[in-house]
Formats: sequence, C-alpha cells, structure tokens
Amino acid sequence: MKKLIITIFCFGVLIFPTNVKAQKNIDYKSITGSWIGKIPAGGVSLRVIFNLKLAGKDSLAATMDSPDQGVKGIKVGPVIFDGKGLNIKAPLLLGEYKGTLKSDTLLEGTWKQAGKTFDLNLTRLAGVFSLNRPQEPKPPFPYTSEDVTFRNDKFNINLAGTLTIPGGKGPFPAVIMITGSGAQNRDEELMGHKPFWVIADYLSRNGIAVLRYDDRGVGKSQGIYSTATTADLATDADAAFTFLKSHSLIDPKKIGLAGHSEGGIIAPIVASGNKEISFIVSIAGPGVGGEEILHRQNYDIGMASGGSEKDVQTGISTNTKLFEVIKKEKDNKKAEEKMKAVFMKIIVKEKLSPDDSTKAMNQLQSQFATLTGSWFRYFLTLDPSAYWKKVKCPVLILNGEKDLQVAADINPPAIEKALKAGKNNSYTTHVMPGLNHLFQHTSTGLPSEYGNIEETFSSEVLKIISDWILAL
Repeated sequence: MKKLIITIFCFGVLIFPTNVKAQKNIDYKSITGSWIGKIPAGGVSLRVIFNLKLAGKDSLAATMDSPDQGVKGIKVGPVIFDGKGLNIKAPLLLGEYKGTLKSDTLLEGTWKQAGKTFDLNLTRLAGVFSLNRPQEPKPPFPYTSEDVTFRNDKFNINLAGTLTIPGGKGPFPAVIMITGSGAQNRDEELMGHKPFWVIADYLSRNGIAVLRYDDRGVGKSQGIYSTATTADLATDADAAFTFLKSHSLIDPKKIGLAGHSEGGIIAPIVASGNKEISFIVSIAGPGVGGEEILHRQNYDIGMASGGSEKDVQTGISTNTKLFEVIKKEKDNKKAEEKMKAVFMKIIVKEKLSPDDSTKAMNQLQSQFATLTGSWFRYFLTLDPSAYWKKVKCPVLILNGEKDLQVAADINPPAIEKALKAGKNNSYTTHVMPGLNHLFQHTSTGLPSEYGNIEETFSSEVLKIISDWILAL
C-alpha cells in the first residue's frame, strides 16, 4: 500500500554526455569500477550502483544501476573527478552525487534529488553485483507458458500477461493475480523480487493455471496507470476473468482472484459485481478504510524505524488535517493552497526554524501530485467492507504477523466481520508468524528489509494457497 510523504525515487532511461576535459596529474584509474550504496526512500532503502570507467585517457563515463528496481545501465553524467572529489550529475532525475574518495574502497558523500539531500556512502565492489533470489523459477518447467492479451472494452485498452497451464488434459482451476499499489509488471517485480512469478510457478506445478498481467501502462499493456483509481483497475481484473472463461483448458466454474495488498481490495470489488468468481485469495488485503490504513501504516513504520511516540503522532495529526482538505476540496489548485495554509499553521505551532520550515513546505509541495491525484482521492475514502459484504464465494484470508503496511491485527478481523454481515461464512484465515507484507520471514517487518531478504515468498504460504484452491 502507499505511504504518505514518501521520497519519490524513480529511475528512467537517460542518455547524457559523460566526457569532460582532461585535468592534469589525476589518476582516473584509481576510481574506476563499480561502487554501491543505499539511498533511503520512504521507509525503503534502495541500493544504487555507479559504474565508472575510463572514456579515453583522461576522462570518465558513468552508468547507474538500481538493482532493487530492476534497472541497469542508466547513462548519467557529466562526471568530474579531481583526484579526491567526485561529482556525478543526473539532470533528468533532478539528481547529483558528490563524494570524497577516502580510501581505495570508500567514497563518502551525498545524493541530492528533487530538493532533498541523503547521505550516500559508496563502497567499491570486488566483482559483478548480483541479487541472490533462490526461489526464482528455473527451467525445465512441467507446465506451458503462453503470452496472452485480453481486452478491457470499458477503457478500450488491451492488457498483456502470461498464462501458465499445468501439464495434462484439463480443464484446470485457474487464478488471476492482481498486483498491489503502484504501476507494476506481471511478476509484481519489486526490490529485486518477482513474487507473482514464484507463486505462478508453484501453483502451476501443482495443477492450477495462473494468469498474471502487466498493469495498464506497464510492459506490454496499454492504458495510463497514473489516472486510474482502484475501481478502474478492478475492470482490468474483470476483463482478465472474461478472457479466461473462454479458454479451452480452463474450468470456467473454478476461476478465482488472488490479490496482494491493494489487489486484495480489487478482488472483492470485482467479485461483488460478478457472481461467477469462484473464490478469492486475499494476500495482505485491506479490510479497514483507506485513511485508517495510511495512518496505521505511518504509525507502525515510524515506530519500528525508531521514531518517538510524540513525533509519530504529530505526523499522523498533520496528515489527518491535510486529508480533511483533500476530502472536502475537489478542485486541485484550491486544495493545494488550503493544504499549504494548514501546514503553515502547524509549522508556526511547532516553532520550526526558517530553514526547516522551507524544507518541510518543499516536501509537502513535492507530494501535491500524489495527494490530489485520482488514485489517492479515491483510496482515501475507500471502504472495503462495502464490497466484502457482497462477496458470496469462498475466501482465503492471508496476512503476515509482522506486516507494517497492512496490519494483521485489524484487517483480517474487519474482512471476517464484513463477510459475516453478508452471511458468508465460507472463509479461512491465516495470520502467519514472522512474515512481512511480502510474506518473507523477517526480523522487523520494515520495508527497508525487503530487498535484503533472499526469500521471495514463504513456502508455507504457497502450500496453503495451493491446498486450499485444490480442495474447493
């Protein structure tokens, strides 16, 4: 789920000139190689790698990798090195790295991006960097994979995905995977992990077909993600269901939805209006309202990150006041002005210094596009119970006990309560000890750990999902 006031850290494909004029008596070879460090971004630490190489005898060229985002070889520059100080500019990212060579293996410096500054110390890599993801599927595969496209007639777009079908005659039960918030590909790839591919591989090895698809505007799917609400995205999942119904190897009476995080509310939105959905697997899906999820998420992550109770509660109080503006003022420009006025009163009350006041206001303004966007406005007032009450099919509710994004102590009970209110008692709930929002075994549950954990998705939960579907 999304977290308010985050650092937006998104790499695009950039091409810049990287050569600079020669400087005398500088040993450029002393800094060539790959250097790795971590940038904090909204509760997550993203690894970045700068790859430096000679460009001729007396200048440097650079590329940048973000392994946790699955991006490699971004060309950045120009690069300036004076023998001690290193400067790498990335204009289209609004970014710049400045560091000082402290030893053969250490650069100490800062990364500036979009008006914010982060400490970024880099260490030299001894070899090629690679992420260890032992669960990532490897051939041979005992199932077939088809690249498919299907149509969302309501939005006049084609969506692209992969359908894995078990070996044998069929027809097979099938599940449609629905990603969490943010534009994601069919594997729900994040932090170097591909959880939907891991899930699809396991289920299809055990007799269940799986359709996973790129979100609209991602990969090979058409459409624009940035203007889509949760309800809009539900029509994509419904289109996937319509497509699967006509497939000769799929049992049309055994097609269900498995949604992770925001996908866990998209699933009941679809099922509440489509009685042909045969089951739902809620994977860290929400049961309480959008605003409550955001406040609880900020509290849990803030406290687990070492924040004080007072500071965390102050942040939640601030967000509550900003949210009230968004809910009441539909005009974006007016909402922005009103939020600035509300925020300035808080700044004055907190007696921030002029410098801190400017930084705080700049941070708020950098989030206006998110706060007044279609998705956020819709999610803020979204009530999952209204949809769960209308779900009549069997439901498997899965949550991690250490999930700091969709809290396990409030969301599963809320889903159960709504299902009971709709007279649906066909549900099974598992709150899994020691698992985080991605269903990895974890020590803290903090999003900053996601990329560092080698496990992609709990094998225990994979078995629970497979066994439950096959028993229906």
